Amino acid sequence: MVDINEFANKTKEAFDEKIVDPARKAHAKFVEGGSSLGLRMLDQAESNTREAFAAMRQVAEAQDLSQVMKIQGDFIREQSSRSVNQAREIGELIMKFGRDVVTPTKGE
Repeated sequence: MVDINEFANKTKEAFDEKIVDPARKAHAKFVEGGSSLGLRMLDQAESNTREAFAAMRQVAEAQDLSQVMKIQGDFIREQSSRSVNQAREIGELIMKFGRDVVTPTKGE
């Protein structure tokens, strides 16, 4: 005869081991990855703002219109390059983040 309490306890333990524990680990990875992604985006925004203000300072000190045009052209080229690099970096972080969340932890 099967003891219903023993069966229920074993079922709960198996459920916790196979479903609940991996879900908790995935959630922890999700929170950690989301936090690092958000911080990296803030770092990028801060860097872009510093570069924009540096360019505005240069424009304010420019002696003529040709200097202003050169400063703006340089800024646009550099910002375009930064944007491409930043987008690639964020894309890589998102892919790593996704892999980390769905990949079971090795050795567990």
